[in-house]
Amino acid sequence: MTRRLAEKSILITGASSGIGRAIARRFADEGARLVLADLTADVREGGIPTAELLRAEGHEVEFIQMDVSSEEDVARAVGRAVERFGRLDVLVNNAAIGVGKSLTDTSLAEWNRALAVNLTGVFLMSRAAVRQMLKQNVRHEARGRIVNISSQHGMIACPEDIAYGTSKSGVVYMTRQIATDYARDYIICNAVAPGKIVTGKPGRAAEPRWMDYSRSRTPMPRLGKPDDVANAALFLASDEATFMTGENILVDGGWMAA
Repeated sequence: MTRRLAEKSILITGASSGIGRAIARRFADEGARLVLADLTADVREGGIPTAELLRAEGHEVEFIQMDVSSEEDVARAVGRAVERFGRLDVLVNNAAIGVGKSLTDTSLAEWNRALAVNLTGVFLMSRAAVRQMLKQNVRHEARGRIVNISSQHGMIACPEDIAYGTSKSGVVYMTRQIATDYARDYIICNAVAPGKIVTGKPGRAAEPRWMDYSRSRTPMPRLGKPDDVANAALFLASDEATFMTGENILVDGGWMAA
Protein backbone atom coordinates (compact mmCIF):
# COMPACT_ATOMS: atom_id res chain seq x y z
CA MET A 1 0.00 0.00 0.00
CA THR A 2 1.32 3.44 -0.93
CA ARG A 3 1.83 5.65 2.10
CA ARG A 4 0.77 9.15 1.16
CA LEU A 5 3.19 10.99 3.48
CA ALA A 6 6.15 8.62 3.27
CA GLU A 7 9.36 10.22 4.59
CA LYS A 8 7.77 13.67 4.94
CA SER A 9 8.91 15.77 7.89
CA ILE A 10 5.83 17.23 9.56
CA LEU A 11 5.38 19.53 12.56
CA ILE A 12 1.95 19.57 14.24
CA THR A 13 0.99 22.04 16.97
CA GLY A 14 -1.63 21.25 19.59
CA ALA A 15 -0.87 17.60 18.88
CA SER A 16 -1.49 16.04 22.29
CA SER A 17 -5.28 15.97 22.30
CA GLY A 18 -8.43 16.12 20.21
CA ILE A 19 -8.08 17.04 16.56
CA GLY A 20 -4.29 17.39 16.79
CA ARG A 21 -3.96 13.87 18.18
CA ALA A 22 -6.15 12.48 15.39
CA ILE A 23 -4.07 14.28 12.76
CA ALA A 24 -0.85 12.93 14.27
CA ARG A 25 -2.13 9.35 14.27
CA ARG A 26 -3.47 9.59 10.73
CA PHE A 27 -0.27 11.14 9.41
CA ALA A 28 1.88 8.55 11.17
CA ASP A 29 -0.11 5.75 9.56
CA GLU A 30 0.68 7.35 6.19
CA GLY A 31 4.44 7.27 6.83
CA ALA A 32 5.13 10.79 8.13
CA ARG A 33 8.05 11.58 10.41
CA LEU A 34 6.60 13.77 13.12
CA VAL A 35 7.47 16.48 15.59
CA LEU A 36 4.48 16.90 17.90
CA ALA A 37 4.26 20.21 19.75
CA ASP A 38 2.03 21.20 22.65
CA LEU A 39 2.05 22.85 26.07
CA THR A 40 1.76 19.43 27.67
CA ALA A 41 1.94 15.79 26.62
CA ASP A 42 -1.19 15.03 28.65
CA VAL A 43 -4.21 13.89 26.65
CA ARG A 44 -7.23 15.95 27.69
CA GLU A 45 -9.71 13.27 26.72
CA GLY A 46 -7.58 10.58 28.38
CA GLY A 47 -5.25 7.90 27.08
CA ILE A 48 -1.57 7.27 26.41
CA PRO A 49 0.37 10.39 25.37
CA THR A 50 0.33 10.73 21.60
CA ALA A 51 4.07 10.58 20.98
CA GLU A 52 4.45 7.61 23.32
CA LEU A 53 1.61 5.79 21.59
CA LEU A 54 3.03 6.36 18.11
CA ARG A 55 6.56 5.37 19.10
CA ALA A 56 5.19 2.09 20.46
CA GLU A 57 3.67 1.50 17.03
CA GLY A 58 7.08 1.96 15.40
CA HIS A 59 6.72 5.50 14.04
CA GLU A 60 9.40 8.21 13.98
CA VAL A 61 8.08 10.77 16.45
CA GLU A 62 9.44 13.48 18.71
CA PHE A 63 7.53 15.56 21.26
CA ILE A 64 8.49 19.14 22.06
CA GLN A 65 6.88 21.15 24.84
CA MET A 66 6.24 24.66 23.59
CA ASP A 67 3.95 27.68 23.50
CA VAL A 68 3.11 28.81 19.95
CA SER A 69 2.85 32.42 21.11
CA SER A 70 6.55 32.38 22.11
CA GLU A 71 8.92 33.40 19.31
CA GLU A 72 11.75 31.51 21.01
CA ASP A 73 9.69 28.31 21.36
CA VAL A 74 8.59 28.50 17.73
CA ALA A 75 12.18 28.76 16.49
CA ARG A 76 13.12 25.81 18.69
CA ALA A 77 10.28 23.64 17.32
CA VAL A 78 11.03 24.31 13.66
CA GLY A 79 14.73 23.86 14.36
CA ARG A 80 14.05 20.49 15.98
CA ALA A 81 12.21 19.22 12.90
CA VAL A 82 15.01 20.30 10.59
CA GLU A 83 17.73 18.94 12.88
CA ARG A 84 16.00 15.58 13.21
CA PHE A 85 14.68 15.07 9.68
CA GLY A 86 16.72 17.42 7.47
CA ARG A 87 13.86 19.65 6.31
CA LEU A 88 10.29 20.70 7.06
CA ASP A 89 7.80 19.47 4.48
CA VAL A 90 4.54 20.30 6.26
CA LEU A 91 3.44 22.52 9.14
CA VAL A 92 0.00 21.91 10.66
CA ASN A 93 -1.18 24.91 12.71
CA ASN A 94 -3.73 23.30 15.01
CA ALA A 95 -3.08 24.79 18.47
CA ALA A 96 -5.98 26.92 19.66
CA ILE A 97 -7.91 27.89 22.77
CA GLY A 98 -11.39 29.24 23.44
CA VAL A 99 -12.59 31.76 25.99
CA GLY A 100 -16.32 31.07 25.89
CA LYS A 101 -17.41 34.58 26.75
CA SER A 102 -19.35 37.35 25.02
CA LEU A 103 -17.95 40.81 24.30
CA THR A 104 -19.00 42.41 27.59
CA ASP A 105 -17.75 39.49 29.70
CA THR A 106 -14.35 39.06 28.05
CA SER A 107 -11.41 40.56 29.90
CA LEU A 108 -8.51 42.13 28.07
CA ALA A 109 -6.23 39.39 29.39
CA GLU A 110 -8.53 36.68 28.01
CA TRP A 111 -8.77 38.46 24.65
CA ASN A 112 -5.00 38.88 24.43
CA ARG A 113 -4.29 35.26 25.30
CA ALA A 114 -6.78 33.88 22.77
CA LEU A 115 -5.35 36.00 19.98
CA ALA A 116 -1.78 35.23 21.07
CA VAL A 117 -2.34 31.49 20.69
CA ASN A 118 -4.91 31.30 17.89
CA LEU A 119 -3.67 34.06 15.61
CA THR A 120 -0.19 35.24 16.60
CA GLY A 121 0.76 31.59 17.04
CA VAL A 122 -0.22 30.86 13.45
CA PHE A 123 1.73 33.93 12.30
CA LEU A 124 4.87 32.94 14.21
CA MET A 125 4.76 29.28 13.24
CA SER A 126 4.06 30.06 9.59
CA ARG A 127 6.77 32.70 9.42
CA ALA A 128 9.38 30.33 10.84
CA ALA A 129 8.21 27.51 8.58
CA VAL A 130 8.24 29.62 5.40
CA ARG A 131 11.70 30.95 6.20
CA GLN A 132 12.89 27.36 6.40
CA MET A 133 10.95 26.16 3.36
CA LEU A 134 12.45 28.91 1.18
CA LYS A 135 15.85 27.27 1.74
CA GLN A 136 14.65 23.83 0.60
CA ASN A 137 14.58 22.28 -2.84
CA VAL A 138 11.28 21.69 -4.64
CA ARG A 139 9.78 18.20 -4.39
CA HIS A 140 6.59 17.28 -6.23
CA GLU A 141 5.94 20.95 -7.05
CA ALA A 142 6.29 22.05 -3.43
CA ARG A 143 9.03 23.40 -1.22
CA GLY A 144 6.66 22.99 1.68
CA ARG A 145 3.03 23.04 2.74
CA ILE A 146 1.13 24.75 5.53
CA VAL A 147 -2.20 23.35 6.71
CA ASN A 148 -4.10 25.66 9.05
CA ILE A 149 -6.96 24.43 11.19
CA SER A 150 -9.40 27.31 11.03
CA SER A 151 -13.12 27.02 11.84
CA GLN A 152 -16.53 27.64 10.39
CA HIS A 153 -16.58 30.37 13.04
CA GLY A 154 -13.95 32.18 11.03
CA MET A 155 -16.76 32.93 8.58
CA ILE A 156 -19.85 33.24 10.79
CA ALA A 157 -20.39 34.41 14.36
CA CYS A 158 -19.22 32.16 17.18
CA PRO A 159 -22.01 32.32 19.79
CA GLU A 160 -20.74 33.84 23.04
CA ASP A 161 -17.05 33.58 22.13
CA ILE A 162 -15.93 36.76 20.41
CA ALA A 163 -12.21 36.14 20.94
CA TYR A 164 -12.27 32.67 19.36
CA GLY A 165 -14.34 33.73 16.36
CA THR A 166 -12.26 36.82 15.71
CA SER A 167 -9.01 34.88 15.89
CA LYS A 168 -10.26 32.18 13.52
CA SER A 169 -11.41 34.77 10.99
CA GLY A 170 -7.82 35.99 11.03
CA VAL A 171 -6.57 32.48 10.31
CA VAL A 172 -8.84 32.28 7.25
CA TYR A 173 -7.41 35.57 5.99
CA MET A 174 -3.82 34.63 6.79
CA THR A 175 -4.22 31.41 4.82
CA ARG A 176 -5.05 33.39 1.68
CA GLN A 177 -2.29 35.95 2.29
CA ILE A 178 0.46 33.36 2.75
CA ALA A 179 -0.83 31.38 -0.22
CA THR A 180 -0.72 34.29 -2.63
CA ASP A 181 2.55 35.76 -1.37
CA TYR A 182 4.50 32.50 -1.64
CA ALA A 183 2.83 30.54 -4.45
CA ARG A 184 5.63 31.58 -6.83
CA ASP A 185 8.09 30.00 -4.40
CA TYR A 186 6.22 26.67 -4.44
CA ILE A 187 5.00 27.08 -0.87
CA ILE A 188 1.39 25.97 -0.53
CA CYS A 189 -1.00 27.11 2.20
CA ASN A 190 -4.53 25.83 2.73
CA ALA A 191 -6.88 25.42 5.69
CA VAL A 192 -9.47 23.02 7.05
CA ALA A 193 -12.50 24.63 8.69
CA PRO A 194 -14.16 22.16 11.08
CA GLY A 195 -17.77 22.39 12.15
CA LYS A 196 -18.85 20.82 15.43
CA ILE A 197 -16.29 18.15 16.23
CA VAL A 198 -16.85 15.94 19.27
CA THR A 199 -13.42 15.20 20.72
CA GLY A 200 -14.29 13.80 24.13
CA LYS A 201 -12.54 16.69 25.86
CA PRO A 202 -14.42 18.19 28.81
CA GLY A 203 -15.47 21.82 28.95
CA ARG A 204 -17.91 24.32 27.51
CA ALA A 205 -18.10 22.73 24.06
CA ALA A 206 -19.47 19.52 25.58
CA GLU A 207 -22.29 21.24 27.47
CA PRO A 208 -25.77 19.92 26.50
CA ARG A 209 -26.98 23.31 25.24
CA TRP A 210 -24.11 23.59 22.75
CA MET A 211 -24.42 19.97 21.68
CA ASP A 212 -28.15 20.48 21.04
CA TYR A 213 -27.47 23.72 19.17
CA SER A 214 -24.90 22.03 16.94
CA ARG A 215 -27.16 19.09 16.16
CA SER A 216 -29.93 21.48 15.17
CA ARG A 217 -27.59 23.31 12.77
CA THR A 218 -25.92 20.26 11.16
CA PRO A 219 -27.81 18.70 8.22
CA MET A 220 -25.95 15.38 8.39
CA PRO A 221 -27.33 12.93 10.98
CA ARG A 222 -24.24 13.05 13.22
CA LEU A 223 -21.70 15.51 14.51
CA GLY A 224 -18.09 15.50 13.44
CA LYS A 225 -15.25 13.32 14.68
CA PRO A 226 -11.57 14.26 14.90
CA ASP A 227 -10.82 11.76 12.13
CA ASP A 228 -13.06 13.74 9.77
CA VAL A 229 -10.72 16.72 10.12
CA ALA A 230 -7.62 14.52 9.99
CA ASN A 231 -8.73 13.06 6.64
CA ALA A 232 -9.07 16.52 5.10
CA ALA A 233 -5.75 17.64 6.57
CA LEU A 234 -4.11 14.52 5.13
CA PHE A 235 -5.23 15.43 1.63
CA LEU A 236 -3.90 18.99 1.95
CA ALA A 237 -0.58 17.74 3.36
CA SER A 238 -0.12 15.19 0.60
CA ASP A 239 1.16 15.54 -2.96
CA GLU A 240 -2.39 14.83 -4.15
CA ALA A 241 -3.42 18.42 -3.37
CA THR A 242 -2.21 19.91 -6.64
CA PHE A 243 -2.91 23.35 -8.14
CA MET A 244 -4.77 24.56 -5.08
CA THR A 245 -3.67 27.08 -2.52
CA GLY A 246 -5.43 29.64 -0.34
CA GLU A 247 -8.46 27.38 0.12
CA ASN A 248 -10.45 26.94 3.34
CA ILE A 249 -12.12 23.54 3.15
CA LEU A 250 -15.24 23.09 5.27
CA VAL A 251 -15.61 19.84 7.21
CA ASP A 252 -18.90 20.66 8.89
CA GLY A 253 -21.58 18.14 7.91
CA GLY A 254 -23.27 20.76 5.75
CA TRP A 255 -23.66 23.43 8.46
CA MET A 256 -22.52 26.28 6.21
CA ALA A 257 -24.55 25.00 3.27
CA ALA A 258 -27.86 25.10 5.14
